[in-house]
Amino acid sequence: METRVDVVRRYLDAFASADPDSIAAFVSDDFVNEHLSELGSGCVGRDEYRRRLPGFLTTFTGANYVVETIAAVDDGAVVRYRFEARYEDTPIDIAGMMWFTVRGDLISRRTDLWDSLTFLRQTGQAD
Repeated sequence: METRVDVVRRYLDAFASADPDSIAAFVSDDFVNEHLSELGSGCVGRDEYRRRLPGFLTTFTGANYVVETIAAVDDGAVVRYRFEARYEDTPIDIAGMMWFTVRGDLISRRTDLWDSLTFLRQTGQAD
């Protein structure tokens, strides 16, 4: 049987495929995608999440979550990561944390906190 950590790791690995259907297949119908970062934008529901994924994957080409630490907690997992991608042809490398709630083999909630100021600096939008 797959553990909560396995589900989360496979979900994050799916971003390297750049396939919105493969990524969205890991989340529940009532999925809550919450962002605590000032520049983040959350949503509710698998359909809305799936609708937004192509724009995200186009904006952040080569999206890759590098897992630095992952641990099971309560009904999910917590991940410390580095997000690597290209934004408007500029390479970015942003540190972040995600908290996941996993029900069965699907993610029902993702709370993401990443360093918005580092993103703005790396993309030349802040000093």
